[in-house]
Amino acid sequence: MIVIAKLKAQDGKEAELEKVVKAILPQVKTEEGTLTYNFHQSKKDPTVFVFYEKYADQDALNFHSATPHFKEMSGALGSLLAAPPEIDLYDELGNID
Repeated sequence: MIVIAKLKAQDGKEAELEKVVKAILPQVKTEEGTLTYNFHQSKKDPTVFVFYEKYADQDALNFHSATPHFKEMSGALGSLLAAPPEIDLYDELGNID
């Protein structure tokens, strides 16, 4: 299960958004079933951030979404975003790992 989530920060809120997300990374790293959780910032538009997430299965994604640290992050991001997050789910068809 692959998740691509795109966030657009309000102008001037980029550093705060980055700080909020980076604060939960150590906790996400301990989640069983969360295989990859990468956070990126656009070079073209620094207000745009993207998550690339890989989960063992739907249950692992559900677990991640229900954790207290995810809920706290989501609440904190609300006032920093210029628009609702764009979230897409994918099936992995191949890789070069």
